[in-house]
Amino acid sequence: MQNKIKRIGVMTSGGDAPGMNAAIRAVVRTALYHQIEVFGIMRGYQGMIDDDIFQMDSRSVANIIQRGGTILKSARCKEFMEPAGRKKAYDNLRKHEIDGLVIIGGDGSFRGACVFSSEFDIPCIGLAGTIDKDISGTDFTIGFDTAVNTAVDAIDKIRDTMDAHDRIFIIEVMGRDAGYIALHSGIATGAENILIPERKTDINNIIQSLQEKERRKKMVNLIVVAEGDDFGGANEVQKILEENLPKSEIRVCILGHIQRGGSPSCMDRVLASRMGYHAVECLIEGRHNVFVGIQNNKMNYVPLETAVKNKGKIGEEWMKIVKILAS
Repeated sequence: MQNKIKRIGVMTSGGDAPGMNAAIRAVVRTALYHQIEVFGIMRGYQGMIDDDIFQMDSRSVANIIQRGGTILKSARCKEFMEPAGRKKAYDNLRKHEIDGLVIIGGDGSFRGACVFSSEFDIPCIGLAGTIDKDISGTDFTIGFDTAVNTAVDAIDKIRDTMDAHDRIFIIEVMGRDAGYIALHSGIATGAENILIPERKTDINNIIQSLQEKERRKKMVNLIVVAEGDDFGGANEVQKILEENLPKSEIRVCILGHIQRGGSPSCMDRVLASRMGYHAVECLIEGRHNVFVGIQNNKMNYVPLETAVKNKGKIGEEWMKIVKILAS
C-alpha cells in the first residue's frame, strides 16, 4: 500500500510508566525507516496546545531504551477538555503538517484521542502505557511488569523485618481504580490478604482470620492493599485492626511513586518496542483510531472507543487463587 502518512507526532500522556522511552524510540526509528518524518510533542496534550513540538531524528532517541520516565514529559491538560483547546491543538499540528498521531498513555489519554479524532480529520494510534494494566484488550501494558517487580522487591525486604519482629505489615501499592499491582505483587510475595478496588473488602472476615492466627501464635501476616480499596487504604485498615487486635504490632508502608520510576524490565522494553513498531505500521496500513495491545503474544488492535468503554476485569479465578494459597 502506498504510504499516505508523511509526518507523524508522538507524545506521552497521563501517568508516566517505565518503558515509555522504549516505545518512543521504536516509533521514531520505525517511522524513519519508512521515510516518515517524526515530531515529538512535549508534555502530552498541553504541549500540543502550546506548540511545544520539535522534529526528531535517530539520535533523538539514542541511549534512552533503558531509562524510566519519558523524555517527552507528561502533564495533565484541562484546556484540552474544551473545544477551543482542541482546535488550538489541531491548528498547531496542521502548522507542522502532522497527519498522524501516536499517543502513549492510559484510558484518559485514549478518551482525549477519541474526541479529538472525531472532531478533526487526523488518525490516532494508542499505545497502552500505564502501570495499572487496566485497559481491556491487552494482556499487558507498558510499565506494569516493572512496577510489579519494584513492588515485589520492596515487599520482600519488608518481609525480612516483619519476620524478625513478629509483626503484621500492611503494604499499600498503587492502583486507584485497578487492583492488578496489588493482586500480582500480593500473590508473588505470599500475602495473607489482598485488598483491591474491584472487590468489596470484608474487614470483619480479615479481623476474624487474624484473631484465629493470633491464637495459633502466627503473628507474622502480610496484607497488600491497593490505594483505591473501598475501605480507604492502608492507614484506614491499620486503625480498625489495631482496635480489634490490641496485642499485635501493626505497621504500614506506603510504597507510593517508587513504583513508577526505575529502569524498565526486559519484558517492558520488548513489549514497548513491539507496540511502537506496530503503531507506525498501523498508520501506514490505514488502521486508524485503534490502540495496539497484545494478547496471547500476538498484536491485538482494538478501536480506541471500545478501549475507553471497557475496563480490564479481574476474574473470580484470581481471587480463588489468593484465598487458597493464603490459607
